[in-house]
Amino acid sequence: MMEGTIGKVLVVDDDENISEVIKIYLQNLGYDTMLAHDGKDALEKFSSYKPNLIILDVMLPYMDGIDVLKQIRRDSEVPVILLTAKGDTFDKVLGLELGADDYMVKPFEPKELTARVKAVLRRYNADNTNRETLTFEDLVIEIASYNVIYKGKEIKMPPKEFELLHYLASNKNKVFTREQLLCEVWGYDYPGDSRTVDVHIKRLREKLQGTMSWQIETVWGVGYKFEVR
Repeated sequence: MMEGTIGKVLVVDDDENISEVIKIYLQNLGYDTMLAHDGKDALEKFSSYKPNLIILDVMLPYMDGIDVLKQIRRDSEVPVILLTAKGDTFDKVLGLELGADDYMVKPFEPKELTARVKAVLRRYNADNTNRETLTFEDLVIEIASYNVIYKGKEIKMPPKEFELLHYLASNKNKVFTREQLLCEVWGYDYPGDSRTVDVHIKRLREKLQGTMSWQIETVWGVGYKFEVR
């Protein structure tokens, strides 16, 4: 983080007008901001600039946003907010499955985007003072470091995926609707649909198979719970 700023944001969009508008809004809030206008440039600036968050358009020259996200997730869990003009459910779900933390469909209000930036960064803050650790059979959830240890191995998770696991595990055996989880985990009146929760639950289950003493359970017709037996 640069002195005098509250964080560094890399904005990746081939529409220079949109990029400049986003940059102005972010800088007015105190964020240092760098722009990239194609996929290759995005990866180069990601490596050199080391942003705290990336706003990433899906449709880009040379390398699209989905491929950029795949490359980033090989080495980093930096928060990523996807932008898409398509409004296509497949694009959104694919992005979430690959590790995006949020998405917005163009056109959007810059104030809404900056609100999401603040919400994502607030939860990703490495200086989180909460030192609580949740421990179950073969599973340790370290809140301060955003680490998950499963069967002795560290499991990589993007912030939203971790926060969903932590929220469910912190409220073991309590059933939550998808709408409740969207509100509690995403931290505001999330305008996305409930499929966002389903995608994140699917990714958690792929990484954590559970044990005889705990499982991430579906409560049909209601939602989900972290069941401890």
